[in-house]
Amino acid sequence: MYEKPALTSDTVVVRRASSGREVLLIRRGREPFAGAWALPGGFIEPFERPEDAARRELAEETGLVLTSPLALIGVYGERGRDPRGWTVSAAYVALVGGDAPAVLGGDDADEARWFAADELPALAFDHDMIVADALALLG
Repeated sequence: MYEKPALTSDTVVVRRASSGREVLLIRRGREPFAGAWALPGGFIEPFERPEDAARRELAEETGLVLTSPLALIGVYGERGRDPRGWTVSAAYVALVGGDAPAVLGGDDADEARWFAADELPALAFDHDMIVADALALLG
């Protein structure tokens, strides 16, 4: 029998603002990392496609419903990235333009907010690495 990881999906939503790029973050309402800023995301339901989970979690945690394409940034599964145990995340990036879409924390997120990409707060898990990879992918 093989060990099985938990599977999650995270989304980096980037907005091109006149002042530069912005990234959408949520403030976690639950442990681990309660009160810390993180990417919208969460556990994938049984037999749910990772991209569908990314869209679902984004809508649940921020109120933002995206119909635009998501691009896979990568798959993250380093030991210790989640204190709850072996967790692998499929991470996606979405680019939005225009005025900042209204967002509001929901589900297990206490708050949702846009941050300047070059002035991000400390992030939970390994989300700083995921955001850096997403911004590099976008160029």
